[in-house]
Order: sequence, then C-alpha cells, then structure tokens
Amino acid sequence: MTQVLRQSLIFFKLFCLNSSINIPESLFEKLKEAAEKDRSTPEQFAVLAIAEKLSSLLTVEYLEERARRADPERFEQLLSKVPDVEPEDHDRL
Repeated sequence: MTQVLRQSLIFFKLFCLNSSINIPESLFEKLKEAAEKDRSTPEQFAVLAIAEKLSSLLTVEYLEERARRADPERFEQLLSKVPDVEPEDHDRL
C-alpha cells in the first residue's frame, strides 16, 4: 500500500461519517475479491472507488466550465504562433 493511499485511509477513518449502504450480494463478492487482490478491506476499496468516481465527475465538470469560458479567437491567435513543421522523430506517434 502506498504512502498516499495509507494517508487517505487515515483521513477517511478520522473524518468520515459511519454509514452503511445496501450492495447486491454478487457485487459484494466481486468487491471482496478486488479488495483482496489490492490487499485492502472491502470498505477501504469501496471508499477509494467512490472517491475516484467523484474525482472523475468533478474533473469533467471543471473541464466543461473551463471550456465554456474559452475564447476561440484567442486560441487561434496563440495557435498561429506555433511553427508548422514536422515533429521530431522522438515526438512522432
């Protein structure tokens, strides 16, 4: 377990509400298998999965907000300053 993960779990244990959710048995079995592979408890694995999903959703919202504020004219202006040359060998896809 990484140091960041360990610190996250300590944070969750100190500051989280004690709550319960109903999970279908088949999903809980998969959760237990995944947690075992990850060397964590089902609770820890579930909390981190929820945190990752929330982070993903918040990132999408943030990027959508930034896109709404974008200035296409300014973007084109900046893009026009980039040289139109072939990429170097190490930069090719």
